[in-house]
Amino acid sequence: MNMMSSPPAKAPAPPVMSERRVALLGGLLIAIGPVSMALYTPAMPEIMAAFGTTASAVKLTLTAYFAGFALAQLVAGPLSDGFGRKPVTIAFMGLYLAASVLALAAPSIDALIAARFLQGAGAAVGVAISRAIVRDLFTHEKSARIMNMMGIILAVGPAFSPVIGGLVMQAFGWHAIFLVMAAGGLAIVLGTLIFMRETVRRDLSRIRPAAIARSYGQLLSSRYFMLSTALIGCSLGAIYTLASILPFVLIERVGLSATQFGLAMLMQSGSYFFGSVAARAMMGRIGSRRLVPIGLGFVATGAVLVAIFSRAVEPSLASVMGPVAFYAFGIAFIMPAMMTATVAPFPHIAGAASALSGFFQMASGLLGTLVAVMIGDPLVALGWIIPVMGLLAVGVWLVFHRLPDPVSHVTPVEAPAPTP
Repeated sequence: MNMMSSPPAKAPAPPVMSERRVALLGGLLIAIGPVSMALYTPAMPEIMAAFGTTASAVKLTLTAYFAGFALAQLVAGPLSDGFGRKPVTIAFMGLYLAASVLALAAPSIDALIAARFLQGAGAAVGVAISRAIVRDLFTHEKSARIMNMMGIILAVGPAFSPVIGGLVMQAFGWHAIFLVMAAGGLAIVLGTLIFMRETVRRDLSRIRPAAIARSYGQLLSSRYFMLSTALIGCSLGAIYTLASILPFVLIERVGLSATQFGLAMLMQSGSYFFGSVAARAMMGRIGSRRLVPIGLGFVATGAVLVAIFSRAVEPSLASVMGPVAFYAFGIAFIMPAMMTATVAPFPHIAGAASALSGFFQMASGLLGTLVAVMIGDPLVALGWIIPVMGLLAVGVWLVFHRLPDPVSHVTPVEAPAPTP
């Protein structure tokens, strides 16, 4: 009896971009926002003198940047689900490039505030698109590895940006900082045109108002999404809040100079960098999800030490930045798995999921900053807000890790057909 052999199973098509290319492109996109903020801060006193304005008016340029960065994510994500990742990235980074030129030629502080808002709106595409592209092509441990590499790039860029911004300003004046930003925006636009491949099919039905509302409604009603986003928000929200507290604690209470403060902040960014490297070394052996409780252990340790040292000892560089270093080191273990979790179950609306998660992260930092303003005393705010956020992150994990993993039931997104 003749037996008919079944045809061999068709091998899955390789992704349109490699892990390395996605990690590098995503890292550059996600870092442009924090880098643009860190490059700018050394120039704030010079800008205040140049325009003959007040410190409050110059601080509005930061507020405007944050507002544009937070709100534009909610637009960029859904647009990329409908038009595609590549054209939306080019459009928003083109806006960033144009806004950098406008800031360079700003005739007044009001014009600079408007330009900074547009800069933030353009840079917001990096957060929304980078994680969505990872979800389009990879899941599980491959996705976590890429998120980890993006985190390493994110740690390096903002760490050295204040130093670079200060050197550029001293050599060429504050206008040159925006020239550097414009050059960076142009480089990302060209890199996107040359190296980025489209990862979703164009479907304009996804950008109808009703479709966008359904997408955000689905995300807001998902416990898996909301809890994974809340865990990231509590963790990173503390870091965003520290950006508004630490200058007053370290400069006014500890007595550091502006230069010493910049070097002290390397303890935070350096800890995150080394934590990301350590997490990458351990990820292959135990998996990214098992790194989360390890990271939360460091976060909880840092939170408790902040609470104790802010009350029991006179503030010093070691008593303030030592616990912060523990906190930042732990966050590096948390991010790969949790950033993957926020987009993994939603391949059809990955842009919207990435955008909404990024918005909540910014909102948590804004909330922490507002509470710090209400408290008034920066040392008291440090001793309450950071421990509460860290311990909330631990509590969220205790609920989240009991949820079933929905990713195994999700159908992967079909890659777009090559354009002839």
